[in-house]
Amino acid sequence: MISVIKQHIKQEFLQFNTSKLLLAVSGGIDSVVMTHVLHQLGYDIALAHVNFQLRGAESQADEDFVKSLAQQWNLPVFIQQVDTEDYAQKYKLSIQMAARDLRYQWFEALLKKEHFDYLLTAHHLDDSLETFFINLNRKTGLDGLTGIPKVNGHIIRPLLPFSREEILLYASEHDLQWREDSSNATTKYERNKIRHLLFPVLEQINPDFRKDFAQSMQYLAFSQELVHDYLTWLKPKFWNDKDGIVHIYLVELQKIPHYQSILFELLKPYGFTDWQSIFELLQGQAGKKVLSETYQLLKDRSRLILSLMDHNPRVKGNQPITERIEIGNLSYQIQKLPMDTNINFKKKGIEYLDAEKVIFPLHIRTWKAGDYFYPLGMNGSKKLSDYFVDLKLSVIEKEKIWLLCDAQDQILWVIGYRIDNRFKVTPTTQNLIKIEPTL
Repeated sequence: MISVIKQHIKQEFLQFNTSKLLLAVSGGIDSVVMTHVLHQLGYDIALAHVNFQLRGAESQADEDFVKSLAQQWNLPVFIQQVDTEDYAQKYKLSIQMAARDLRYQWFEALLKKEHFDYLLTAHHLDDSLETFFINLNRKTGLDGLTGIPKVNGHIIRPLLPFSREEILLYASEHDLQWREDSSNATTKYERNKIRHLLFPVLEQINPDFRKDFAQSMQYLAFSQELVHDYLTWLKPKFWNDKDGIVHIYLVELQKIPHYQSILFELLKPYGFTDWQSIFELLQGQAGKKVLSETYQLLKDRSRLILSLMDHNPRVKGNQPITERIEIGNLSYQIQKLPMDTNINFKKKGIEYLDAEKVIFPLHIRTWKAGDYFYPLGMNGSKKLSDYFVDLKLSVIEKEKIWLLCDAQDQILWVIGYRIDNRFKVTPTTQNLIKIEPTL
């Protein structure tokens, strides 16, 4: 087994011969074996250890062990101490999720700062199998049943094909020392329950269950690839993503066999998992919504509109304006200027108002039912709701509309669309307001 692990990593890492590698090292047996193999093969490696400060003296002993390991093998080492409990409380996370966030946030920062090419973690086959059962218990789809990926962007897991037993054999043959995390022995956590209670039963049923499960996950990964390719081919027929807002055209979607399953797969990355609510939305009236934690799915006539729930501009309510309007990523400079015959009123993107007809101060607000204005080019008034219908705006697009108003709350400009005819510049205008987009 010694030669198998080493030979596997040597073969798999041919493409990384000149890479600068950062190894996530806890001090446990798996991370020590990963470090030993790569060090013996002569790769350019450094160690990174996070002290989560959850186990008192044990946590400090783990940190000291990693430091001594780096010194013994003459390797660079980076250490980070974090207050995991405080972070978990602040962001309302479990301790395990808080630790994961803190670990990977620091790893990402370290990769950039020190110019490492890849991050290596010591996940092995047992970790991947545990992840399979965790996801199976959470109503996952194919994505969650393929285990931990061997390569995920710049993260590589070289020990993934090997079980903990195989890794233990390697460590014993090389007289390697490691640290045991006492929390791994408890069945308090879901992953540990699977490891200590479920795996022994499966092993009794099938002594080769690890190997067989790994093969099953590989078959599921093949199926996942087929589904992905099929969805990529189908998507343009009914799915249009423009400026971060997705329009799903139902007539075209429903022509496709098993369209419900297709829609479910496409919506999963946006956090939608309640298919019954999605099905009811398909049959529901315009204006109904289904929400995930971060996205909303809106029924709008013959289409669904998918958008971030926080799609509104960052300014809220009634905001006074002096020199600048800021709405989302858009910014406009407001200036009061004397009339100048050299001004190019046809320059695209710039709006002009007659300053003498405007009552200061100005403010911006969202539109409400009953609002009306006098669209430029028309003599009469028009309700904003009717104006939006003429523009064929969706409900989501209407919610993004903001208005520039004066002190009497008269609408001067439907921002980004049209100014009010009553405030247009005329030959008698002496002073004007120039509204210009800025970078």
